This record gives sequence, structure tokens and C-alpha cells, in this order.
Amino acid sequence: MLFHDVVILMRGGGDLATGVALRLKRAGFPLAVLELPRPLVVRRAVALASAVHQGSIEVEGVRGVLASSVEAARALLWDDHTVPVLVDPTGETLSAFAPTVLVDARMAKRNIDTRMDQAPLVVALGPGFEAGRDCHAVVETNRGHWLGRVYWQGSAEPDTGTPGVVAGHGAERVLRAPVAGTVRALAEIGQQVDAGQVVAEVEGVPVRAPFPGVVRGLIADGTQVPAGLKIGDIDPRGKREHCFTVSDKALAVGGGVLEAVLTWLNWRASGTRGKP
Repeated sequence: MLFHDVVILMRGGGDLATGVALRLKRAGFPLAVLELPRPLVVRRAVALASAVHQGSIEVEGVRGVLASSVEAARALLWDDHTVPVLVDPTGETLSAFAPTVLVDARMAKRNIDTRMDQAPLVVALGPGFEAGRDCHAVVETNRGHWLGRVYWQGSAEPDTGTPGVVAGHGAERVLRAPVAGTVRALAEIGQQVDAGQVVAEVEGVPVRAPFPGVVRGLIADGTQVPAGLKIGDIDPRGKREHCFTVSDKALAVGGGVLEAVLTWLNWRASGTRGKP
């Protein structure tokens, strides 16, 4: 492993974070993911966070494995194709890992508890962070011209609250819980559905596909959710293989994080402190 002494710790293992993890792992960095005890992941087929529910998951040749302790996670860090996933919602294990790089990939759209002093390099994804105050670098997550760009000063674009348009469909492609309660999944990720077909129920209230397409993501059956939470995603392009591969957006953001890490390592090796 090329960067065996540069341990990277990621908070969050959703689909966007998984694109970051794949870029970093393939580049030769030891990497671990911290997750919630009940991750609210929609694109479960391409999220390392799914290891919390399933024990393990493979995404494009990289395997996420649930670790029972810091020691168990550290034992897997240097495996070329494995990312340990540890349940730690509050970051209590940060000091035990002593990471060189910390990546906040929780996509909370706000800074929950990330600080610049938590690692020599702290990188955060998307809105809610200011480089130079909350972290050292911010990576843009908003679709468009700036997607994947690294900011060493300032912030990412504000959260628009509107999903990106895919094949002419924007906000309507996202399925949300109509009421608070328990989700009952009635379709599977990768399944083709018709307009009006019931994809899930929340406390018996149906959630229907707004148009024909493929179920790109669906929250785990039995998950407790608040009203309005995103629980599914219908892709109008209808390509089943898209449901099981990392998205272009996730890879672009992953490229930005990889750039930030390599840029910082170059500065450290050369003794320079300039910002591009």
C-alpha cells in the first residue's frame, strides 16, 4: 500500500462518501469509516454504511466490513480491498485511530462537531463548513460547474434543497415518507416500476413511483423515519446497472478529496504552506 502511514478516517459511509472511499482506497490509502448504529441510507447497494445492517457489502471490488472494535478495524486498515466500518456516531474513537486525515462525509449540510484540530488535515464535503475555520479544505458537492472543486478558503455553494435533474425529472424523482413511522419496502433496488406503482408503505400509507423507471435506492425495510425524510429514488433512465455502481457525482467528489489529500501531502513533503 503506497501511503501505508497516512491513515484516513471518514465520518459517514453513504453513497457519496463511498465514492470518496473508493477513490482513496484505490489510490493506496488505509481507510476506515465511522457510521451510525442505524444508517438512513437510500442507495444501499452502493453504500459502505450498509455493512452495519448486513455485516459486509461489496461495492465495485471494495468490501466494507463491520468491525466490532477499534482493534478489529485497525487489523483491516491495510487490506487493499477492504474498508472497516465501525459504529461510532459521536466520534469517540478518533483519538484511538489518530488519523492523518479526517473526512467529514456525513452530508448533514451543517457542521455538527468537526474541528480543525481533530487531525493534521481535515476535509469536509459540501455546505455548512468554512475552510480555515471548521476544516482545512472543503469539497464542492453541488452539481454543476464547480462539482468536485477543492476550496482552501471559503465555503461550498449553499444547499439548494432541490435534487439534481435527471432525464428531465428533479424533485419528483425523490420519494419521501408521507408520515412518520416504519417503512415497509414493497420493491427492490434495481426493480423496474410503472408510474403509480406502490414502492413502499409508511405506517400503511402508500408511496408510489411518480413515473416509470428503476428503483435506484430504497431505505431498508423496517426503518423508523420521520415524515418528509427521503426514503427512495426513482431513476427515469431505467438502467439497472446504475443502481449498483457509484455515481458520477460521487466519483467527482471523491476526486476532489483525493486532490486535497495529495496536495496537502505534497506541501508537507516540500515544506511549503501555500494555497493554490
